[in-house]
Amino acid sequence: MRAARNVMHLGVKELRSLLRDPIMLVLIVWAFTLSIYTAATAMPETLNKAPIAIIDEDRSTLSMRIVDAFYPPYFLPPILIGTAEMDARMDAGLDTFALYIPAGFQRDVLAGRRPAVQINVDATRMSQSFTGSAYIQAIVNGEVNEFVQRHRGDGALPVELTLRARFNPELNQTWFGAVMELVNRITMLSIILTGAALIREREHGTVEHLLVMPVTPFEIMSGKVWAMALVVLLSTAFALGMVIQGMLAVPIEGSIALFLSGATLHLFATTSMGIFLGTIARTMPQFGLLMMMTLLPLQILSGGMTPQESMPDMVRLVMQAAPTTHFVALSQAILYRGAGLSVVWPQLAALAVIGTSLFMLSLARFRKTLATMA
Repeated sequence: MRAARNVMHLGVKELRSLLRDPIMLVLIVWAFTLSIYTAATAMPETLNKAPIAIIDEDRSTLSMRIVDAFYPPYFLPPILIGTAEMDARMDAGLDTFALYIPAGFQRDVLAGRRPAVQINVDATRMSQSFTGSAYIQAIVNGEVNEFVQRHRGDGALPVELTLRARFNPELNQTWFGAVMELVNRITMLSIILTGAALIREREHGTVEHLLVMPVTPFEIMSGKVWAMALVVLLSTAFALGMVIQGMLAVPIEGSIALFLSGATLHLFATTSMGIFLGTIARTMPQFGLLMMMTLLPLQILSGGMTPQESMPDMVRLVMQAAPTTHFVALSQAILYRGAGLSVVWPQLAALAVIGTSLFMLSLARFRKTLATMA
């Protein structure tokens, strides 16, 4: 009971210290509100209002159908230009795409020939060029096929492909981006808050005060872990309800309580990781550099940005020891697909094992750090 009271009082002390740190408070508010909203509404894969110019030398019914097929929200209304303007406009950054339709295009299509249509792409705009090229090809092919069938009276194809998009029927990138950004912010803030709390005490000289008090390293570390985890967990619940479900209108299929339970286990692991990094770094600038080296691989290789199936086997094997890998899989299963405990229990068990291992490792490192300061 005495140890539990010490852990409780030490955690309350951490919360009070956090309330007196306006920079950290601003970071928490920004990370769980504006950061999620802006990242979700500006996903790099999303094609939104891309500027396109069209050089129509055919001036036929088919070419005008193609021009009219480009409209918001994927593209801005097309601008009809001449051949001489194409390079100058693209050099000036006015157009991302320039579609060239040659003279005699409709005549050649109806005659059964295969006329070439050129797409010029500003590849420096990587977020739109790759996706937009595929969209343009699909639009042109669709308009040409429909036009030819009307004039030739071709029958329907013997096989019809029906597309059914599960879990995200609108194919809306915002739905995916919002949840993944929340997962990234949970990982980032939990590591930063615990590591910064330890470094702040070292810089202010309050660690020496703790050494002369009747508290153990386990109690000191546990107080930091539960306090910072509680702050992030409450912020997560707020962001999930107010930002993701409220402002972004992202439908949540599964149990929020089950997701928060998984987030608690994930926070147990990441806050322990923050303590470990805080014992290595001596100053906040050093801690920031360690964060860059740690956080980027955790986010990029966890499966939240790119499916792990597309990664090398060695990378996938190593990332099984990272808590973010299992938390991303758990979050996607619960929030997107409505999975229950019977589906995500392996991820929960993995997070519990990884969290316990990181806590014991960080505790050993923390004890060693306190011993050198005593």
